[in-house]
Amino acid sequence: MVAAVALGLTASGCVTVHGERAVVPSATKAEAARALKEFTDAYNAADKAYDPALSAPRVTGALGSINQAGLKSRGVTYPDGNPEHAPLELTDPSFTIPKKAGWPRFFVADVDSNRDRDETAEDNRWVIVFLRNGPDELWRAAYLTILLPGQIPELRTDGDGFAEAVPVSTTTTAHPPGGLSGAYASYMQKGSPASFAQGPHTSGWRESREKESRRPGRSTQYLDEPLDRGDYAPLGLATEDGGALFFFTVRNFERETAAKGVSINVAPDVRALLEGEVKSSLTKERVSSQAVVVPSAADGGKVEVLGRLTGLTSAKGA
Repeated sequence: MVAAVALGLTASGCVTVHGERAVVPSATKAEAARALKEFTDAYNAADKAYDPALSAPRVTGALGSINQAGLKSRGVTYPDGNPEHAPLELTDPSFTIPKKAGWPRFFVADVDSNRDRDETAEDNRWVIVFLRNGPDELWRAAYLTILLPGQIPELRTDGDGFAEAVPVSTTTTAHPPGGLSGAYASYMQKGSPASFAQGPHTSGWRESREKESRRPGRSTQYLDEPLDRGDYAPLGLATEDGGALFFFTVRNFERETAAKGVSINVAPDVRALLEGEVKSSLTKERVSSQAVVVPSAADGGKVEVLGRLTGLTSAKGA
């Protein structure tokens, strides 16, 4: 990912004249670093207490939904807080800051974390997309993807080191970015459109669902829906090869139905979010965020899903 750049703007990163129309950097390096620190501090406070209110001001979109539901669930299971809390450390930051007009504005932080469990393996990188909806709003983390360094594409930058934001309406990519959420939801449902390359988050995920769909005494149905409005909207940056790196969200439902006399196992994290009583069925709702590379229109080809972060957000029994 692009190295951190030195920026020469005011602390707010805004302009005072025709700011909604001017193409300006979304943030300064200092502002981005401060947003990362404030996110980390809020994340750690919330994780220690298992209190979603402590991180709520610093998360939004897909990551916000996953983070808040997860903390709510664990807070029910562990009302006295996290007995195994270890502070998250995000180091070696690299900030990719695009120029764009108007709001919302965003930037990407590529950081090392202390969450790698296998010290002999190559370090993963946390790729976090920060979003801000106006000059008086806080920077909030909207997307998180965990990738190996080699998975992160080279992003296009100008002479000053600023990246290029790609609008969802662009015609320069082989697949319309504004339709990524709907296309991915359709692909997971039907295997079409054939816009996505095979891999663990596409064909592999469909195969694992198929295996789980029918087991003795129970069946599982899946439903996927696009989630692409407001803070869940796709966000993208131009890559050096003419394509784009995009982040987008979908909503997944999984309904397990048991035959008469067969019980459904309800895990503690699910039970903590459960509404209703599980008699013959259990429906789980999840939010899933994806980081993908969309090839250029000139090159063609399929969308490659680099990574996916999925979290349970609600559950209902019937």
